[in-house]
Amino acid sequence: MAKAEPAMILSAPIVPTLRKMTIPMIFGMIFLMLFNLVDTFFISMLGTEPLAAISFTFPVTFTLISLAIGLGIGTSAVIATALGSGQQSQARFDGAVALMVSAFLVTILALVGYFCSDPIFLLLGAEPQLLPLIDEYMQVWFLASVLLVTPMIGNAVLRANGDTKTPSLIMGASGLVNAVLDPILIFGFGPIEAMGVRGAAIASAISWLIGVAAILYILIVHRQLIDIRCRTQSFVVATRKILKIGLPAAGANMLTPLAMAVMTAIVAHFGAPAVAAFGVGSRIESIASLVVLALSMTLPPFISQNFGAGNKDRVEQAYKQTLKFVMFWQFAIYLLLIVVAPWIASAFATEAQVRELIKLFIYILPLTYGLQGVIILTNSSFNALHKPMHALVLSVVRLFVFYVPIAYLGSLIGDLTGLFIGAAVGNLLTAIVAYLWFSRELERQSV
Repeated sequence: MAKAEPAMILSAPIVPTLRKMTIPMIFGMIFLMLFNLVDTFFISMLGTEPLAAISFTFPVTFTLISLAIGLGIGTSAVIATALGSGQQSQARFDGAVALMVSAFLVTILALVGYFCSDPIFLLLGAEPQLLPLIDEYMQVWFLASVLLVTPMIGNAVLRANGDTKTPSLIMGASGLVNAVLDPILIFGFGPIEAMGVRGAAIASAISWLIGVAAILYILIVHRQLIDIRCRTQSFVVATRKILKIGLPAAGANMLTPLAMAVMTAIVAHFGAPAVAAFGVGSRIESIASLVVLALSMTLPPFISQNFGAGNKDRVEQAYKQTLKFVMFWQFAIYLLLIVVAPWIASAFATEAQVRELIKLFIYILPLTYGLQGVIILTNSSFNALHKPMHALVLSVVRLFVFYVPIAYLGSLIGDLTGLFIGAAVGNLLTAIVAYLWFSRELERQSV
């Protein structure tokens, strides 16, 4: 069973333990990505306007999801540190507080979105004729969003306890339910009438509800990992601990789409083919970095528990060995991408110019995905050490000091090729800063 008990995290060999924790997360994320693609596919069958309407919802939904991800990071760091310190009752109390606080905050934001939906989407540039379609989807999504955040926080509690298999199963099962319900509710089936984009939102809500039932049963009944009665400190103190890490982490997550919006605006100066190629490249990046993203969820609980137990040497070893693996792994992925670049370009584009630009992207930027992995894992490791502002500053430095400015400078010097090289240089410089900064922080913690 892919579950690393606290004793294993604190004493077992580092590499096998992290491997056992990470592999289930990889499969869970693969299934979730595939099911999300199915979701988008069915909506696209409704026509261009419904697909465009759903596209406008991404910035808003990502804002709430970023908050949930950030709160999950805070939850995992606080609980894992408590477990590493041998404070099981404190960990159970913190888990219960995290679920309640997250549900409250997301509900407040969702209600604001629900009652201010039209002004928000008009501000984002949605055309008035798309608002009815957007409302059909978002009215359900906003009201059901608390059902989305609960499994996310619950999965963070499980990961903090060393269990990565159960969160993966919950992610995969919820995605499967959504994929099965989508065509039924969108297009209708038997006595069920076609609901269009509203059906897609309802399908998501039902899948989240199943996830809520599963995660609460596991946490409360089966594993007994949360308990509001284990009050070892005030509710306010526990909330403050979680938000101290969770809110900066959420802010850091929100910076990425902002930076990508700026990058897209820069790329747009080179024409629609360049934008199309950059969009394909961004999707390739998310798939090529799958292992890094999985490690960013499993390395922090390992670091937090060992940090809480005072095992500074294991923290340093885990960090450095993980980075070494990521550098080798992502270089192998780069070599594979070079080989298959012509096939990828042909699969995603019919125009020769777009195909050539996709190949240009693949030949340059994926070379630095290992360095990008160093940045991502350093960021998550800072959160694991309860240094969320370090992580937030690192994100700002990466995106708005190095990545975007140097890419823009490169575009002025060498057009689109210069832009891609500039972005790669930005990854290199940020990775150096990240590694040196975290190494210095470890030295300071050891004193």
